[in-house]
Amino acid sequence: MKFKNKELLIFDFDGTLINSIPDLTSAVNKMLANYGLTPLTIEDVTPFIGNGAKALVEKALASATKNKANSEISLEEALKVYFSAYKEITCEETFLYSGVLETLEYLKQKGYKMAISTNKPFNFIEPILDKLEIKEFFKIWIGEDSLPKKKPDAAPILYLADKYKIELDKCIMIGDSKNDILAAHNSGIDSIGVSYGYNYNEDISNYKPTLVIDHFEDMQELF
Repeated sequence: MKFKNKELLIFDFDGTLINSIPDLTSAVNKMLANYGLTPLTIEDVTPFIGNGAKALVEKALASATKNKANSEISLEEALKVYFSAYKEITCEETFLYSGVLETLEYLKQKGYKMAISTNKPFNFIEPILDKLEIKEFFKIWIGEDSLPKKKPDAAPILYLADKYKIELDKCIMIGDSKNDILAAHNSGIDSIGVSYGYNYNEDISNYKPTLVIDHFEDMQELF
C-alpha cells in the first residue's frame, strides 16, 4: 500500500516517536514516594499511559493504594507532585525509537508536512523535541491541554488540518494507541498503527487502522 495523496502526517509522541516509559515511571514513583507508597515497575505503569497525565496519576495511585488506609490522597495534589517530579527528569532516559530520526529526515526531504498530536501535557513536548534534536521536523505540536478536547476526539486532527490548510483526505494519523486510531476514525482520515508502542497492552490492529507497521522505518516504503 502507498499513501500517495497525503500531505500532512500527524504523529503521536509517546510510544510512537519516543519511548518515555523510564522517565514517566520515575516521576510516578517520586510522586508515590511522597506519600510513602511502594514504587511501581515499568510493567505496572505502561498500561496507564495514553490518556494524559491525570489519568496516569489516578491509575498509579489506585494501583499503589489498593487495600491501604491512605487511599484518600487528593488527586489534584498528587498531580502537582507528579508534574514537579516529571519536570526535573523530562528527558533523562527518554529515547527515540529505532529508525525515527532517519525516517523523519526522509519524509522531510520528500516534502511532507509533519505535526504532533499527543495526550502529553503541552509544556513537556518542546523540551523533549529539543533534547532529542527532532524539533526541526515539526512546525506545530499540540498536547492534551492545547484544546478543549483531546484524542480520541477528532478535535486535534481537525485543528491541525485547519492550521495547515490541508484537506482531511490528505492527512494521516500515525500512532501506537487506540486513541490515535479512534481519533482518525472520528475525523474520517486514514491511520497507521505502530505495533511496538504502549496501547494499554492491547493489539493495535483491534482498532482497525488503515495499516499496521512493526517498525517506524517501514513508512519509507509507504510515502
